[in-house]
Amino acid sequence: MSQRIVVALGGNAILTDDPSAQGQMEALRQTSKKLMELIKQGHQLVITHGNGPQVGNLLLQQAAADSEKNPAMPLDTAVAMTQGSIGYWLQNMMSEALVQEGIEKQVASVITQVVVDENDEAFANPTKPVGPFLSEEEAKEEEAKTGDKFVEDSGRGYRKVVPSPMPQSIVEYPAINAMIENDIITISGGGGGIPVKDTPQGYIGLEAVIDKDWTSAKLAELVEADYLLILTGVDNVYVNYNTPDQEKVEEVSIDRMKAWIDEDQFDPGSMLPKVEAAVSFVENSTNADARAVITSLENIEDFFKGGSATVITK
Repeated sequence: MSQRIVVALGGNAILTDDPSAQGQMEALRQTSKKLMELIKQGHQLVITHGNGPQVGNLLLQQAAADSEKNPAMPLDTAVAMTQGSIGYWLQNMMSEALVQEGIEKQVASVITQVVVDENDEAFANPTKPVGPFLSEEEAKEEEAKTGDKFVEDSGRGYRKVVPSPMPQSIVEYPAINAMIENDIITISGGGGGIPVKDTPQGYIGLEAVIDKDWTSAKLAELVEADYLLILTGVDNVYVNYNTPDQEKVEEVSIDRMKAWIDEDQFDPGSMLPKVEAAVSFVENSTNADARAVITSLENIEDFFKGGSATVITK
């Protein structure tokens, strides 16, 4: 049976060891081939993606070239620019994979604005890592030079952090829904969407980066998806991780998952936002059968053929 699936791609689906355009397109070529299995099974796909490394690198490029005649672009514009570039790469790689499979479908990217509250406490407490990993010494030099804040990220080095407000609504979701209804594979919500505030004069961009899993959850809710599929580096979520009592989580209710969140079972820098976003989608969806799945890109075909993953249900 055909299902409406919002697929949230993790960073490893886009960026590997080669940060060039060609390297990222090749990573997306391999990702697209894996997503073809869902298309071949008859499912409708809405694809979201992150942009943390890309937007951080773009900000460095902007800062390096900043001048009176060529001023650096603000963060909301940089998010839009990376939405465009990654969307362009992904729709081309998806189209290539469709041709190889002999499937006639259109793929389109939507520059997506996400409404946030300008009074969200995130603006006073930046926490979202963007850009490349730096050594502690390099991070301190950048802090002194730019005034930006850097924090240690999951033991891999130091990264710049920016505000990450919660998504309230998605401006373009009616258009996205119309595209889904017309069986168009839709790429939207890239990088968590462009953060904007809603004013009587229209939408105004804000300097922030929204967590892409939270935006994916909001989008899945608004388009009444059957599944929110959050792809990460592991096949399953674990509780009591790295202890003798480590337990793989397979099918679990939102109430049980909330209890584990309250027990601080999940790393705030990696798994926690994914789990919280997944719970939010299932809890707020008007679709009685809505499910959120957290698993790896490599595991999605097996899961939809009866295999295992972490599945959150009502």
